[in-house]
Amino acid sequence: MQLFRAGLGPHALEVSMAGVKMGNRFLQLRCGDGKMFAAIAAKVGLTGQACAIDDDLAGCERGRKIAAKEGVLVTVVHAQYGALPDDDTSYDVVVLWDLIGGLAPERRCACLQQTLKVLRRGGRCVVIERVPRGGLGALLGGPKLDPTYTTSGGAERALDAEGFKAVRCLAKRNGLAFTEGIKPVL
Repeated sequence: MQLFRAGLGPHALEVSMAGVKMGNRFLQLRCGDGKMFAAIAAKVGLTGQACAIDDDLAGCERGRKIAAKEGVLVTVVHAQYGALPDDDTSYDVVVLWDLIGGLAPERRCACLQQTLKVLRRGGRCVVIERVPRGGLGALLGGPKLDPTYTTSGGAERALDAEGFKAVRCLAKRNGLAFTEGIKPVL
């Protein structure tokens, strides 16, 4: 069985949980190493659109290079998360990759408000973040999260507070947490 799982690629879980389909308009905030972005972006096909926005120029460049190497057509833009350059209702799915937990509260609110703005009605926001390790693992490193974020309920509470509906934790697996919120239809 492991043989078949290896063929799906190192980001199969993230791709599956994002739920991006052919023809979707997809946005990812924060490129990371670019590999996960390219893997998810490949799902939109030629009829969809894939875009990444990163506030770090090096992250933008990594995202462009990896996507080109993987043969995926994408747009990568350098912009602040609290001032997204896109029009209202531009995207079907927005993925926030390991982002909101490390932002200061006011920047987190601005980021989520902008995310809500660029989603179409009924569109999905998927927060993918690394889960903080416990015990000795916590001493060795891991994600640096804002203490108010973790004590106030994390991604679920943050999405709910900014107006997303049907907010739920989809899963915690392989050191990652997946949380989803929907832009209200009305």
